[in-house]
Amino acid sequence: MNERMKFVLRLESGERMSDLCREFGVSRKTGYKIWNRFQFSGLDGLFDESKKPITNPNTTPDSVERIILNLKEQRSTWGATKLREYLTRKHKNIEFPSRNTFHNILLRNDLVRKRRRTGYQSTGTNLKSTVHPNDLWCADYKGQFKMRNGKYCYPLTITDHQSRFLLSCEALESTKTGGAYSVFESVFDEYGLPDAMRTDNGVPFCSPNALLGLSRLSVWWLRLGIELERIKPGNPQENGRHERMHLTLKQDTLRDPKKNILSQQEIFDTFKQDFNHERPHAGLDHETPASAYKKSKKKYSRKLSEISYEGCDAIKEVGLNGKMHLTSKNPIHVSDCLSKQPIGLKQIEEQIWRLQFMNIVLGHYDQKEKTFAKMTEIIKVEM
Repeated sequence: MNERMKFVLRLESGERMSDLCREFGVSRKTGYKIWNRFQFSGLDGLFDESKKPITNPNTTPDSVERIILNLKEQRSTWGATKLREYLTRKHKNIEFPSRNTFHNILLRNDLVRKRRRTGYQSTGTNLKSTVHPNDLWCADYKGQFKMRNGKYCYPLTITDHQSRFLLSCEALESTKTGGAYSVFESVFDEYGLPDAMRTDNGVPFCSPNALLGLSRLSVWWLRLGIELERIKPGNPQENGRHERMHLTLKQDTLRDPKKNILSQQEIFDTFKQDFNHERPHAGLDHETPASAYKKSKKKYSRKLSEISYEGCDAIKEVGLNGKMHLTSKNPIHVSDCLSKQPIGLKQIEEQIWRLQFMNIVLGHYDQKEKTFAKMTEIIKVEM
């Protein structure tokens, strides 16, 4: 804006257009455009104009929109789909817009009631106390920070709840599932498996929009026999011991970020050794976490054991697209993260089926209505 003002003021003072265009680095066509807009609209003409098209050839004609709104007034309970089907049959000589456009027209005129979201909402689970090492592990990402090379580092940390032993502090480039999977597999190889894993409701531990918040990582844990524990959103104190470790990690290693991910990992490795074997811990009567920790007796195997669904009437496998066929004609979408996983089906009423993954109830399918009511909280059944 300032440059344009200088440009037109110098033109008004008598300087030549070609000389000014060369000095300001614009073409003569652009120069005359700025000058003409200034003469026509004054200073307002120097502001950037909206790039919104003046006309839209795809706009629904007013006459067609009136037909849609008149029918909606007569059939107030009909939605966009029914309105379009009816009008398309009745007025064969009129080309009506798509179902989405019908819906948008109703929406603009406040004729659509917005549905309340009924999907999964992140919630906490029951949190158990611990007595022995490996009863419970805690996992989280220490807040990301920028290294000297301008890239971000995402430290993934895993601790044993009872002994405070730091099992892993790994510098990762993102919170994607692949990186986390590799870290957990390495830790499982070295230390065995815990009875339960406590995390927050963020990715990759939890998928906010998925059935019961299940993610591919948490499904893998369930297949390994690890129970899921989630803290309530906005309540980091429920993972207080792990958060206290994060404070020490921040104080000791993050005041001076390193130049790259490898250099940062060296610092984390040194911190892990010191935290576990040298630093006295007040919560352990000033003993070290290493003195209180023992490896798990549950060994990790890359080959998953088969799931036994005793008491279920049938077992179906979820497809790669997250869908499962109860009958050949009626596929239902269960969850993408459960692809290739076996699901147990139990008929609890006539034409009502309960779907479960291991001992977790996923929802109920009404075979008559062809509807799948998904669970909104984790409920377990005996197997």
